[in-house]
Amino acid sequence: MSNDINSDEISNESNSGFLGDLTDGREKGSWKTRYDIEAHKEIIWERNYLIIVLISSLVIPLLIGVASNDCFWGITCGFTNLKKYVFGLSGGLLGGTLFAIKWLVHSVAKDTWNIDRRLWRIFTPPLSGGLAMVITILVNCQIFNLTEPENMTIHKCYGVGFLVGYFSDNAIGKLTEIAQVLFGSTISKRK
Repeated sequence: MSNDINSDEISNESNSGFLGDLTDGREKGSWKTRYDIEAHKEIIWERNYLIIVLISSLVIPLLIGVASNDCFWGITCGFTNLKKYVFGLSGGLLGGTLFAIKWLVHSVAKDTWNIDRRLWRIFTPPLSGGLAMVITILVNCQIFNLTEPENMTIHKCYGVGFLVGYFSDNAIGKLTEIAQVLFGSTISKRK
């Protein structure tokens, strides 16, 4: 096998914007999994869990949105803020789930999947959802003074929740920085 690089291949990769190895280091026609049966079962378990969380994060806000439009038999209800928080939670859950699915697919494809990262993949969606809901509550009560609460529609709450959920690792890091500025560092300086 030659190590010469074909200029047509470089041109095609440059045009697509991808310069990585789509083969994952495998020879052409090698399609069987690298994982043994036990690992494959564990990967399938994680896939199923993430699919259930993904569907839940899409169906729950749909049902709540439909059910709460007339609330109960045409009687209006005052659950406006609660709906915002549920939509923020659901958006964060969706963002965290998509992020975990991306990394599950990535780790399986790149042969870096291992059972020790399961806790991260299991807890990322609810952590993202919870963080998104809290950020939605803080925005709604004007602690960040980003917008007027009456302008916070359920759609905006869901969108903010999704962004916070998807970038929850970054959001937690930023909140840590803010806490250190406000309350000081917990690490004492030694001389």
